[in-house]
Amino acid sequence: MKVKYLGALLLAVLTFTGCDDNTGTLGLGMLPGSDNMSAHTTTFDVITRSFAVDSVFAKTSTGYVGKFSDPEFGYYETSFLTELNCTENFSLPEVYQVTEWDSEGNPTKATGIMAGDSVVSMQLAVLYENWFGDSLNACRMSAYELTKKLDKNRYTNIKPEEYYIDNGGHFKLLGRKAYTAYDTSVPDSVRNAVDGYGNKTFYPNVTFPLDKKTFGEDRILKVYREHPEYFKNAETFIDKVFKGVYLKTDYGDGTILYVDYVALQMELCTHYVNDSTGVALKKIDGTDSLRYSTNTIFASTKEVIQANQFMNSDLIKEKAAEPQHTYIKSPAGIFTEATMPYDEIYSQLANDTLNAVKLTFTNYNINSNYEYSMSAPSDVLLIRKQDLKSFFEENKVRDNVTSFTTTHNAFATNQYVFSNIARLVTTCINEKQAAKKAAKEKAGTSWNETQWENDWKTNEDTKDWDKVLLIPVSVTYDTSSSTTSATMTGVQNDLKPGYAKLKGGPETENGQVKSPLKLEVTYTSFNK
Repeated sequence: MKVKYLGALLLAVLTFTGCDDNTGTLGLGMLPGSDNMSAHTTTFDVITRSFAVDSVFAKTSTGYVGKFSDPEFGYYETSFLTELNCTENFSLPEVYQVTEWDSEGNPTKATGIMAGDSVVSMQLAVLYENWFGDSLNACRMSAYELTKKLDKNRYTNIKPEEYYIDNGGHFKLLGRKAYTAYDTSVPDSVRNAVDGYGNKTFYPNVTFPLDKKTFGEDRILKVYREHPEYFKNAETFIDKVFKGVYLKTDYGDGTILYVDYVALQMELCTHYVNDSTGVALKKIDGTDSLRYSTNTIFASTKEVIQANQFMNSDLIKEKAAEPQHTYIKSPAGIFTEATMPYDEIYSQLANDTLNAVKLTFTNYNINSNYEYSMSAPSDVLLIRKQDLKSFFEENKVRDNVTSFTTTHNAFATNQYVFSNIARLVTTCINEKQAAKKAAKEKAGTSWNETQWENDWKTNEDTKDWDKVLLIPVSVTYDTSSSTTSATMTGVQNDLKPGYAKLKGGPETENGQVKSPLKLEVTYTSFNK
């Protein structure tokens, strides 16, 4: 049997997927004896290690702000920078002006609705629904205006000082505000109020009052009146008017807010508009027809750039160096790396057909008395190490060839199980064999495996041929489809606190790795 069978999956692979090593011959014994086929399962060692991650790619519309200290991993601190979106052809109302009256002196035609060309109040609101940690922990948030346009840098090691501190060392503080994640000053009647459609009208927030004259009128209203072209879209608004904000916690430890959006809100005084004529009325029954309304005029959205920064204490590096096990830790904390035994598989099974390959990561039960201890990440990604950068930057989803996802089985086995990664194994083995064949065709019979591996490892785009990574991720699905199963639409680095301590690790005993993982390989032999 030729080597090509290693890269070809039998139709029976669909049957093998998810089976364990107790399946025996998987039904092949029922085939006629003349076929001389038999199925077997064997295992190979997989060596794992953990390493601290300096940063991760984080394309998200959620902003994370706060500080949290954990007895296992030390502190991590997060802040974020965001631009504010300006809708296409944005406009502010004009000042009320009557142009026609009836014979009794009542206005019959008017333009504009604003009662004077001024702003009643201005504020920056940080709105969120969820958080991690202590809901009553006393914190303080600071808001700074950006002095430089954000680059499209989605990595979490971004340096905020490059964007909110100018070359002279100056910065623009918009405000500071003390808060707790759960605001006990809000009465239940307000917190639980709903509109006519049953939707809640209260949104938890941290709000910074801004000066209505210097910011609301001089920075926004006056500039709009003189240069409406600055507000035609987000690009011109960010470039000419307001580059964005930087939000960070400068007091408090124990709470991380998951910010849904940031809004610049303006309160104006306007006249009511007659429902039948559409004309703004200055007076109703002899009294001024005034109303005060606060509206979001600019907000952070997916259409503009948002960047999160995560900083971890040095303790996380010490945890990653522990050899008796490995870790996965989010956000931007620790990955587990596994060295796959591709050469051993090829050496032993080159003349057989690979049907199923199962890799299992088992995590230890963590018993913690800490009230806000982290739980194991729900979803993880297994991916070739060389594909890590492009996978997230190009917004890819799993292809079940070189990238796979699975969900933590917390209730049954406490494991992350990848039931069939046979296509990953055959892809990598065939990749090396193709390189070997090309080298022989180019240089006769010369093949320097050490040189090939060294070249591979120094090539930034294709290094670490035999390495895969286990990474905590957040998976999104399209549930609007009429099909019975949801379609995966996105895989992003998990930015919420979580960790798992996994069996394995590089610790050695008598020159051998003490606790390697076991790769279960089911294959078909064609007996001669």
